[in-house]
Amino acid sequence: MLRSCVCLQRAGGGGGKRRSSSVEDASSCRSSEIERVGASMQTTTLGTNGQPQTLAPQPNTRASSLLQLFHRKGWCKHFRKPLRGMSATRVEKSIRAAIFIQKWFRRHQARQEMRKRCNWQIFQNVEYACEQDQAELYKFFNDLIKHMPQAAEAGNKSNSQRCSGLEKSGTLYEESGDMARIELTVPIQKSHIDLLIDVFRKKRGNRLHPKYVCLILREAAKSLKQMPNLWMVSTAVSQQVTICGDLHGKLDDLLVVLYKNGLPSASNPYVFNGDFVDRGKRGLEVFLLLLSLYLAFPNAVFLNRGNHEDSVMNARYGFIREVEGKYPRNHKYLLSLIDEVYRWLPLGSILNNRVLIVHGGFSDTTNLDLIKSIDRGKYVSILRPPLMDGEALDKAEWQQIFDVMWSDPQASQGCKPNQLRGAGVWFGPDTTESFLKRHRLSYVIRSHECKPNGHEFMHDNKVITIFSASNYYAIGSNKGAYMRLNNQLVPHFVQYISAASQTKELSFKQRMGIVECAALKELAVRMREHRDELEEEFQKYDPDDSGCITIAKWCFVMESVTKLGLPWRLLREKLAPGTDSQSVNYIRTLDLLDTDVIMKAEADGTSVMDALYANKASLETIFNIIDADHSGEITLDEFEKAIDLLVAHMPGVYSKNEMLEKCRMMDLNGDGKVDLNEFLEAFRLSDLHRKEQQEEYLRKRSTTKSIISQHPSDSVTKLADKISKNMVLIEQDIDPTDCEAKDVGQRS
Repeated sequence: MLRSCVCLQRAGGGGGKRRSSSVEDASSCRSSEIERVGASMQTTTLGTNGQPQTLAPQPNTRASSLLQLFHRKGWCKHFRKPLRGMSATRVEKSIRAAIFIQKWFRRHQARQEMRKRCNWQIFQNVEYACEQDQAELYKFFNDLIKHMPQAAEAGNKSNSQRCSGLEKSGTLYEESGDMARIELTVPIQKSHIDLLIDVFRKKRGNRLHPKYVCLILREAAKSLKQMPNLWMVSTAVSQQVTICGDLHGKLDDLLVVLYKNGLPSASNPYVFNGDFVDRGKRGLEVFLLLLSLYLAFPNAVFLNRGNHEDSVMNARYGFIREVEGKYPRNHKYLLSLIDEVYRWLPLGSILNNRVLIVHGGFSDTTNLDLIKSIDRGKYVSILRPPLMDGEALDKAEWQQIFDVMWSDPQASQGCKPNQLRGAGVWFGPDTTESFLKRHRLSYVIRSHECKPNGHEFMHDNKVITIFSASNYYAIGSNKGAYMRLNNQLVPHFVQYISAASQTKELSFKQRMGIVECAALKELAVRMREHRDELEEEFQKYDPDDSGCITIAKWCFVMESVTKLGLPWRLLREKLAPGTDSQSVNYIRTLDLLDTDVIMKAEADGTSVMDALYANKASLETIFNIIDADHSGEITLDEFEKAIDLLVAHMPGVYSKNEMLEKCRMMDLNGDGKVDLNEFLEAFRLSDLHRKEQQEEYLRKRSTTKSIISQHPSDSVTKLADKISKNMVLIEQDIDPTDCEAKDVGQRS
């Protein structure tokens, strides 16, 4: 900005020669030097004789200005000579203006960066908290199985029902609605791939007939079953390979990658690094298209398993509901075939014997030789370890798979349990160095974490994260990326954003508003799960029932109840809009959680209880474990023995008597025993009762609102309306050319 000043451009005389290098120095002043000298002007005051007197700057003060720097260096002497075209006063004003603009711009950039980081932290922490709930729930199941003596038989029975997915020939029923009018035959050819892409990209009529879905799933499972646990990938023929990270049901991103990088071939191989489904609306299409690509180009497509290729995760994060919605009459059989594909997906890839490609990462105990020898077919679900043929659970083997699927890198040294996700580990640079040296590898490529730019280097460039789902949290929240490695294994990245036309005409402020509203919605939905606890804790700090508490207490309650680790002081104005700077009206926070847009978003989501009830296999396994005599009914004595084991090995918040009382409540017909139907029904009724209590509470609140709770309605309503408007998306046909792609080059 300073270089644009006329006074600094005119350094010489009429001949255009440069007069001195001091002006060049002035025109290239760096902000760091300006800040060292200071920001304030020389001040003028009245002396003892009443005449104006200039005060000399203090030698150690930071309040000097850029003008003092100019005067001290002698850079402004020539400004006062005739014919220079600008007076010293105008020079000073120009410099002041430049400094003011620079400061304003920096403050603006800092505020925007703070907002972006805050939104990102909300998205990431809420996502990990949900995964932690899921992981903790199934850790409880695993501990229960471990400590129950009859667990092996129950697990044996449960897995025996699950092992015959390919052998069973289910009956297919005709589905209502539009179906794509295409035919598929075996073997799958490139022409079939073109047909599938053309069908899937359409907004309507994009469903395959169930028989073709079964065909793809069956053929893929049969082929994958013959593959090793770790793919061996080589660039000897192709001279390069493309690696894609998480897609999470984002069909538009997959089509962008295929459009920009070309279909797979012997000269253009691909590695897809897991997490193909969940969260996105087109997970089934992504999964079927990837399997079809594998069948059409078996030597050029390598599919790794991710932590979301798991029916337990699918029950929570939407893929099971997606399949049920698209194939309501055939979903059970299709899901059983999908489970068969999951169990036979390889666990990772090794490129040129020098680069490991896995979904999550590794731990200090990860052993690739052991992973190569694991019978991966028995791990239908990674979160629910198998117990087959009366064998004891090999915890070390199961942990090997768990670590490569769930782990994340950390900047600090060491290897420790990942408390944020509740599963896997955090591994540091020392763990990476030791792992690479032990297995003679150059570096590791992994996915599993959304990154703002689609990729990230860590651990001295020895761990590379690649994430291929753009607009993952919201439109404009992040870029997707894929990477190409040449024969020398030098990575080359391409970033992109799909559906670019949806944001192209939006201003920066509008795009930031969309991301911010999406983050607030996710956070508010998560907070609604703890609404009653929040209100109870708020009231403890408000004995006068004023509706207001201090900022510090509000932040303490928010963190102690939600445990999300967020910057609550920065979020106060969003979660309690319209409050003053000294206190927080917590009623407005609760009112925001009770708005229609947040309640609808909660209803559209899937709670842990919903996921548990949807995945009845887990509940049936627990029932069989508690039913020690396998009579098909659980007596009170059997419940009591199970509770004794729970109290001994997994102490919790409930006492033995409280748990026994809950067990008695499961006996719906009062015959002193609980059969499987009553056991399952108890879970459903419990969740239904919880929702009815919430609705009754809201009705009561709406009729008995105090004057305190009526004041914030305007500010809360405005915020809710803003969130609602920014959530509206127009669904249309996918156009892979509608993208913004950027080749960010290579990094050695």
